[in-house]
Amino acid sequence: MPSPIELEFSRKYDRAHAYEYLHKHQDGLSRRLSHWRDEQMARHALKLAGDPGLVLDLPCGAGRFWPLLAENPNRLIFAADNSADMLDIAEASQPMEVLMQVETFRTSAFAIDLTANAVDCIFCIRLLHHIEQPEHRLAILREFHRVSRDTVILSLWVDGNYKAWKRKRLEQRRAAEGRAEQNQNRFVVARDVIENEFRQAGFKIIGQQDFLPGYAMWRTYVLRKED
Repeated sequence: MPSPIELEFSRKYDRAHAYEYLHKHQDGLSRRLSHWRDEQMARHALKLAGDPGLVLDLPCGAGRFWPLLAENPNRLIFAADNSADMLDIAEASQPMEVLMQVETFRTSAFAIDLTANAVDCIFCIRLLHHIEQPEHRLAILREFHRVSRDTVILSLWVDGNYKAWKRKRLEQRRAAEGRAEQNQNRFVVARDVIENEFRQAGFKIIGQQDFLPGYAMWRTYVLRKED
């Protein structure tokens, strides 16, 4: 069934963008360090989630986290993305020993093509910071609640740090000068707002970790379904 929601930013992930996305996290020392920190946080989150055996990586992008997810040799990885080009590039770029644990399919986070309670954990890195409207975030979270049997790991931009404060000041200055950013597709969400949305969708927070506490906007949450 096609998703009733399609956002503009998702249309940009063609083959050329997929190639760019594949290489960007290894482009230069700062990006490699950032990727190392992302992996560190992901390992911690997976441990907190109980080292799940069946994980849905959505959106999986170019397969950046597949080698990490495959570190558990008994883990099966469902890897899904809204972009067929992303899936093609991901499968072409990963080693066979990783691909043996991965099953890919195309789907939308708004309407996941899996049955209820299909996986132990949904691993969702770098999606929700693209979602501006609360009703759209809630639609995704409720779909995660339907498909995950137990936990969800997700990351997004939150307030309460230097980078979010700096970004807000920049946006205010641009608006005052009449040159507000066009086609903005990345957004900071207030922590109390997103945490309330987690509760509305039927989750409780069992852990959280900031990329650089007090400085960076990225925060990773580990959620568990409420009984």
